[in-house]
Amino acid sequence: MSEPLAVIGNGMAATRFVEELTKRALGRYSIIVIGAEPRLSYNRVLLSSLLAGEIREEAIELKPKSWWEKRGVTMLYGQAAASVDRRARVVTLTSGHHFTFSKLVLATGSHPIRLAKPGMDLQNVLTFRDLSDVDTMRTLMRTGARAAVIGGGLLGIEAAYGLAKAGVRVTLIHLMDRLMERQLDPRAALLLKQAIEAKGVEVLLNADTKRVLGETRANGLELAGGRIIPADFVVCAVGIKPNAALARQAGLAVNGGIMVDNGLTTSDPNIFAIGECAEHDGCVYGLVEPVNEQAKVLARRLAGDRTAAYSGTTPATNLKVSGVHVFSAGEVLEAQWSEAIILEDQGAQTYKKLVMRENRLTGAVLFGDTADGLWYLDMIRSGADVSHLRSMLAFGPAFALPQAA
Repeated sequence: MSEPLAVIGNGMAATRFVEELTKRALGRYSIIVIGAEPRLSYNRVLLSSLLAGEIREEAIELKPKSWWEKRGVTMLYGQAAASVDRRARVVTLTSGHHFTFSKLVLATGSHPIRLAKPGMDLQNVLTFRDLSDVDTMRTLMRTGARAAVIGGGLLGIEAAYGLAKAGVRVTLIHLMDRLMERQLDPRAALLLKQAIEAKGVEVLLNADTKRVLGETRANGLELAGGRIIPADFVVCAVGIKPNAALARQAGLAVNGGIMVDNGLTTSDPNIFAIGECAEHDGCVYGLVEPVNEQAKVLARRLAGDRTAAYSGTTPATNLKVSGVHVFSAGEVLEAQWSEAIILEDQGAQTYKKLVMRENRLTGAVLFGDTADGLWYLDMIRSGADVSHLRSMLAFGPAFALPQAA
């Protein structure tokens, strides 16, 4: 008889986990997937392309309904989990329905943060996190409409790009002195700023939002310095926070996220957590690769491989922002005991920075040409001595590896 396994969350983490588990142990578990969003799982990475009109909505669906049915998975989307009774091993939905489980996987993801500023509760103050956000923006988008996007991280830049591509006049407001300050060094961030501005987006750095203007509906932003930014709608994209309330109510150990060990096990041996809701060794990851790694490890463990372990992920960003390829991994700024190798071609608008420490590659920032990003990432993760490649390292494997041979 199949063991009942419930998955709460119907996003990218849950989908990858079910895919990995059914590859290894099809039929071992009777799987039910519970998702609050009223649709099948989809690729959030493509939301900016959808917003920009570059792709159609069906292009972002991860798996069709037939895929889930073929694997015998019961899908309950559009139904949120209300509580978890650990002693009785029961999940209760907001509808009142309940399901028993032997094993439970929490893949509840995260939710967008709203700034604690006056006016954030006005109409037309939006976030950029899911399909419903995109649908709402579409009702407000028209050629000549004005939008203020708060946040110069990945989500904010993607929202600004998508809106500008659709003909909206966009002002991007960022508190820090450079865009994507966690992933980029000052030079790469400046190149990104210039690329975004070339798309018609006004970028304001070192700009602190004081309040959203308007009575019932947002009509602009006031910055701390007194400047007024007219806007028909405001998008707040300043970060995300793990959805850990359900776990906390169930009495599981929660810090920033739901705390898990190397087996992705929570403080309850029959409950596991993966993705943006999980905290491993003090880190909560908001990128796709760590989510996929966690899903694979947990699937191996639940398929019977007790040696499978998750040891963390070196953060890496490999993406296309505003039409420009950007890659970042590891340390992006030099420290006391490190040095940098820099290669820049201003004519081709490419930039490469490699951070070295004790003959080992510890970080890489690539702008414009990111083809060698994964090669550098492997070096960073391995911690291997690359002193024999140093003279050609910045030119990539096509030049460095023949020399090493």
